[in-house]
Amino acid sequence: MKRTRNRGGKSAGKHARPPERGRRLGVIGLTVAALLFAVPVGSAAADPKPTLNELAKQVEGMHTEIETLSEQYNGQREKLKTAQKAVDAAQKTLATSETDLAAKHARASLLAQNAYMSGGLNKALAFASAKDPETFLDRAATTYALEQQQGEQVNQLTKAMDTAARARAGAKARIEEVKKIVSDLESKRDKITKLVAKVESNLFKRALGQAGQSGSRAVRVNLPIPGDGKAAAAARWALSQQLKPYVWGAEGPSSYDCSGLVMAAFQRVGISLPHYTGDQWTAGRHISRTEMRPGDLVFFYGDLHHVGIYLGGGMMVHAPQTGDVVRIASIGNRPFAGAVRIAD
Repeated sequence: MKRTRNRGGKSAGKHARPPERGRRLGVIGLTVAALLFAVPVGSAAADPKPTLNELAKQVEGMHTEIETLSEQYNGQREKLKTAQKAVDAAQKTLATSETDLAAKHARASLLAQNAYMSGGLNKALAFASAKDPETFLDRAATTYALEQQQGEQVNQLTKAMDTAARARAGAKARIEEVKKIVSDLESKRDKITKLVAKVESNLFKRALGQAGQSGSRAVRVNLPIPGDGKAAAAARWALSQQLKPYVWGAEGPSSYDCSGLVMAAFQRVGISLPHYTGDQWTAGRHISRTEMRPGDLVFFYGDLHHVGIYLGGGMMVHAPQTGDVVRIASIGNRPFAGAVRIAD
């Protein structure tokens, strides 16, 4: 009987363990489940998507960057024009120098040959044996003159060689300058193209449309511009270009960027301006804000990367940015940098 109880006790002990292990597994399962709910997985762990307002700010920043790069691009194009003119001038100088060098070299060679052929006789013996001393003296004088002439030709040849060498070096330097500018232009063009593609993507268009950030619809406005001078005439012509699209680097007739519109407007009245805000800033007389009148140029931002044509009443006509059109706007919408009077 005792043995039976012991077996029974052992048997009872064996049957008591599974419920305890089940309780432990249950606790572990609940803990794991709690951890799974506490720790985000999959897309929940990713950074939150930008809000519509944040997207709008990104787009505005890209617009500013595009316009800044575009004016830098325009400035490099103006430099390229100047550099190419310098290359042309250097090439002409080089051609002239090399032609002159060739001519002087030929003359010096001819004089050297003549001197070699006529210089074999001993002058003293020739004088002593001469029947006519006067004839000898005439010949001697001629020989001396030839020697002097030969010396001058050698000097001229040396100078011509130096001039040609400098001309070659100058032409090479100008060509290298052009290559560097072209490389910089290509780099800026690529950056602008990528930014334009991004800012015109469906994502940003849709986001701005939903947020109501895309601005008011442009309409043509006819404003009377007083004055009969060239500046007023340029302003009136710029108004006629309203609703034509902004395209970076464009100068008409179907599209413009900001400095391209200004250049085209003043070109219309016989005034030549460069296609670059930096050069347009220095193209006329700087005036105060209170002096401004229709036709003056108004510049914005610290780096002067935007320009418009003042119309009066605090308004201007300008080509704003990618995705927009030539339109009238308040000069108070951008940080004002200064005004320039190009003409009366």
